Amino acid sequence: MAGDENIQTLVQLTEVITNGNDLSFDQATQAARHLARNTFSLESRREFLVALAEKGETAIEVAAFASTFRELAVDPGVGKWAANAIDVCGTGGDGSGTFNISTAVSFLVASLGVPVFKHGNRSITSKCGSADLMEAIGIRLDASQEMIHASLTELNFCFFFAPAFHPVFKEIMPVRKMLAAEGQRTIFNLLGPLINPGRPAYQLLGVFSPDWVAPISQALHCMSLKSGLVVHGTPADNVALDELSCAGINLVAGFGDLKSEQGTVLATDANLASCDLSELAGGNVEENLVTMNALLSGSSNSVAPGLRNSVLLNAGAALWIAKKAANLSAGVAMAADALAAGQVARWLEKVRNFYNQA
Repeated sequence: MAGDENIQTLVQLTEVITNGNDLSFDQATQAARHLARNTFSLESRREFLVALAEKGETAIEVAAFASTFRELAVDPGVGKWAANAIDVCGTGGDGSGTFNISTAVSFLVASLGVPVFKHGNRSITSKCGSADLMEAIGIRLDASQEMIHASLTELNFCFFFAPAFHPVFKEIMPVRKMLAAEGQRTIFNLLGPLINPGRPAYQLLGVFSPDWVAPISQALHCMSLKSGLVVHGTPADNVALDELSCAGINLVAGFGDLKSEQGTVLATDANLASCDLSELAGGNVEENLVTMNALLSGSSNSVAPGLRNSVLLNAGAALWIAKKAANLSAGVAMAADALAAGQVARWLEKVRNFYNQA
């Protein structure tokens, strides 16, 4: 943070933006801290966020906001796992109504020995958010730090329920609700996957718009993560997915050790069949719980092949990112073997036993 003589007010920072200038990392950090402290009027905060969105957020600005809110988060004390851990999540907001693919992927990857720091919230724009499904499975949203550590030790998995780890967001919620009612997207529509309080070294992150694939990968590179991919699915005209899928073309941009990975990925690149978007459809919490149990049991009869393959595609990418597999195809094969052998189903039973006994 700059010295006091260089600190600008939120109003001054808004003026910088409206004059057509991008914020420096330090200026964006100041703005994020102003918003977190709630020292300016609701209208001043609204004007700043709208001006930033209208200008277009840069990778540096996103990285500064993400770094600030990670610093302000409650520390879960999981540093000894972080260097080998991954988060698999999307920004949400794609409006596609698909199944909770990233949640299934996180389970599959954890069952193969990769520590997973899953960070999520209840549903906002869909029928079933990651936290809703976790709770239905039996995973505690109010887990203590001791329980989180025990879960990582026994299961290679923990869930950080976002509201419990980001108390400063209570100060930001009024202006977010105001702008959401106006239909105005802001930088906060991007931040969720970037502010995992556990700070995993690896990440597979889906974004709701193709315009954000490259900037978010640049932001994560600025944040010094070891390795990862930012992805966006385009399964059909006027349809967008914040994850990889076997329906259509996927845009990818790597960062860290995978920075050279830029371009597109198809299902066939990983020896998987392509599918129709309809095969990825999700439902409410109860419906998705039934699908999750069937999917992780390895049953191929009651789960759409396209959904199963899309989970494998994302799991393969996650295993590749976390250096568990040599490449995408090898990761997909490893994930498919784990499903077929019942390894993931056994892991899920351990999860239920762990939380039932807690």
